[in-house]
Amino acid sequence: KPKPTHPLTFHHPLPHDNSTMARGPKKHLKRLNAPRHWNLGKMGGVWAPKPSAGPHKQRECLPVAIILRERLKYALTGKECQQICMERCVKIDGKVRTDMNYPAGFMDTIELEKSGDRFRLLYDTKGRFVLHRIQKEEAEYKLCRIQKVYVTAKKVPVAVTHDGRTLRYPDPDVKVNDTVKVSIATGKMSDIFSFEMGAMVMVTKGHNAGRVGQLVHLEKHDGSFSIVTVKDKKGNSFATRQSNVFVIGKGDHPQVTLPKGRGIKKTILQERAEAEARGDL
Repeated sequence: KPKPTHPLTFHHPLPHDNSTMARGPKKHLKRLNAPRHWNLGKMGGVWAPKPSAGPHKQRECLPVAIILRERLKYALTGKECQQICMERCVKIDGKVRTDMNYPAGFMDTIELEKSGDRFRLLYDTKGRFVLHRIQKEEAEYKLCRIQKVYVTAKKVPVAVTHDGRTLRYPDPDVKVNDTVKVSIATGKMSDIFSFEMGAMVMVTKGHNAGRVGQLVHLEKHDGSFSIVTVKDKKGNSFATRQSNVFVIGKGDHPQVTLPKGRGIKKTILQERAEAEARGDL
């Protein structure tokens, strides 16, 4: 006679019953799940380019396919994006990238030699990626935020940057949250822009992404998120997490040219008034 089971006991499947588990990372991305800042039309198909694994996070990057097809309009279809990449036309940070889903991210330089285009990926004040056109001289370096500094097992001091670079034997003055200027040709760092009051910063995440201002205050919260206060050129102050800010220069001198609007966010009323003045409404 079988034993009566207690009404509150549950029969779980066997621990090795993994018929429902997925194997490995997902290979596809649906259009509705793509990051909002890619600005893909909801009805333009089912799928979106799934960014490959690379130096920038999947939700904080812009795949080459979207740059070529949605932004620059050099391709009409994914197949054409692939052909452009396979013809070795696209250079990101000075290296030819033949993967059309390669994740380009903040501060990366994109070069298309055939058309003479050079861009740097920055944010506008709405937190969307902007392909900001730059000159040849500016395309020779990029700014990298230092994420961690440590000494390897073989006693080599290294600094790791926001785009996955490992800088060996960095300047001993380099601290986490600072920004260094890295030559794209050699990968060596030259100048340091330290994270200090009065530094010029751009916010790279959160509600204020894309805003530019000066650091005015830092509240340290041990065991939680340190909060910084930033003041923009128009005198507006806003606060964000310390991990969301990226030093781009000292005082009023950014080391990279800024996109249209100079990182100053306008209120919706100001935007409407300007649109009326231009005659757009």
